[in-house]
Amino acid sequence: MARLHARLLTSAGLVLAFMATVAAPPATAQDYPVRPVRVIVPFPPGGVNDTVGRMIATQLSERIGKQFLVDNRSGAAGVTGTELAANAPKDGYTLLIVSLVNVVNPWLYKLNHDPIKAFAPIAFITTTPNVVVVNPEFPVHSIKELVTLAKQKPGDVQYASAGVGSFMHLGAELFRLTAGVDLLHVPFKGGGPAMIDVVGGHTKVAFATSITASPLVRSGKLRALGVGGKARSAVLPDVPTVAEAGVSGYEVSIGSASWRPPARLTRL
Repeated sequence: MARLHARLLTSAGLVLAFMATVAAPPATAQDYPVRPVRVIVPFPPGGVNDTVGRMIATQLSERIGKQFLVDNRSGAAGVTGTELAANAPKDGYTLLIVSLVNVVNPWLYKLNHDPIKAFAPIAFITTTPNVVVVNPEFPVHSIKELVTLAKQKPGDVQYASAGVGSFMHLGAELFRLTAGVDLLHVPFKGGGPAMIDVVGGHTKVAFATSITASPLVRSGKLRALGVGGKARSAVLPDVPTVAEAGVSGYEVSIGSASWRPPARLTRL
């Protein structure tokens, strides 16, 4: 079972990407858009989906001269907002920020839409590694110390995530399998609420994206232990990668060459 989970996580790691999707381009593309465009973020404010969605909406509004309005529609691990976009008119005026959950959710829920056929991909938006962060009051200052504590107290070390099947959840589960430790999952309804809880010191650990974690680390609200990329992050240059910090083989980043579930994942 552990090997099956590892294969699933490794495969899913290939599709950690953000995309904007649209049902279909409008008939008069040269005049598009002639009215405000809705950008659905299927998670609450404060998480990486919301942060990236707002950045994109702001830039599109400024460059095109028309309003691109973010609409946070959270619920059911991203399913609520995604199905809202899937059922929207196919006129190009509804965009959706797509993330890992759009690949994982078909394996967890019975969906009322085809996650592949319901949308037309437009572009990849961002690539970023995850970052293992802890509350500053938590008595752990390195990846090795985290692993040691987790082995000493199996099941006691809690980590917060954006929900079952989220980027934060699967990144933590891959760490658990790779490091051989037992961590306790505490799911929230989005990355924003999860990070608020860790900053508040209730849950001690998070496997967050560098986009959401780096400002909190620089302000001293969180302590970074390791970065999940192949190399150190330019925004956190003093933080080692998780692999060089002692957990060989660990790598988690948002970014992919394709948004479709890889064949190996489909066959599991």
